[in-house]
Amino acid sequence: MLGFSMLTQAAIQLWTRPEWRARLAAHRNRVEQRALAFVERRSRAARHPVDDFLFTYYNFSPAKLREWTPPWGVEIECGPGDLEELPWLRAPRFEMLEGRVRLGGQPSEAQRGLARWVADLCARVTARPARFACHGLHEWAMVYRQTREQVRHQGWELRLGPEELADLVESRNLCCTHYDAFRFFTPEARPRNSLQPVLETRLDLEQAGCLHANMDLYKWSAKLWPWIGSDLVGECFELACAARDLDMRASPYDLRHLGYAPVCIETAEGRAEYETAQRELAALAVPLRERLRFAAERVATS
Repeated sequence: MLGFSMLTQAAIQLWTRPEWRARLAAHRNRVEQRALAFVERRSRAARHPVDDFLFTYYNFSPAKLREWTPPWGVEIECGPGDLEELPWLRAPRFEMLEGRVRLGGQPSEAQRGLARWVADLCARVTARPARFACHGLHEWAMVYRQTREQVRHQGWELRLGPEELADLVESRNLCCTHYDAFRFFTPEARPRNSLQPVLETRLDLEQAGCLHANMDLYKWSAKLWPWIGSDLVGECFELACAARDLDMRASPYDLRHLGYAPVCIETAEGRAEYETAQRELAALAVPLRERLRFAAERVATS
């Protein structure tokens, strides 16, 4: 395996200071507001039913998300003022050269193994036909036949009463393909799903129309940080934010007082609205998934 000490200079890209500073500014625009808002809420033990998910379910800290990092194999022109402003560039994971900074070392065997798996997942999802018939019912299946005390997001009212909610779930075809969404279905809802996803079938079932599979591009990219750099992580985070917004707007929770207009999937018009937005997000995910596959393959073969 080649570390930087064995790479030729020709194999290493150089990003000029204007180039990487522009990337840094774009990254900040994508992530800073939500990351800082989460930290502020956490300081006063406040909760947000939509945005907190991006930092509690996805195990990537706001501090790491905010740190812009070049990918492995890229050097950046860096002066003393940059190192003062961005102290993480002085962390041990970086090599300091004359007027340049780059990630040092190489991925571990465990990181390369994860990268191979992520690349395989991306390739399989890309090759599989996308499905757009779920209409966001996974969130409804997570509260199906639950009492008010059992509902996951305590303190947030549901848009429909328990019997109306149950009637909707029972009248529609549940067809969730995503293991991490399906595992939160209530025991009464699980048998109603046309598939029974388990962890071992993730590679065989995940597909590109799934809102959660597209949100998970952020999870997988973050797991390969810092080797793949921060640009892709930030772009996947931005997509995950948009997908999470749709996810909760189409959920049974009434979040209008927080500024989230509901997508009423209990109506034909609402289901059409959801599918249109779902398709738009899936289209945005296509190039990100391909870039993640390429980046993961590069880590895997390092």
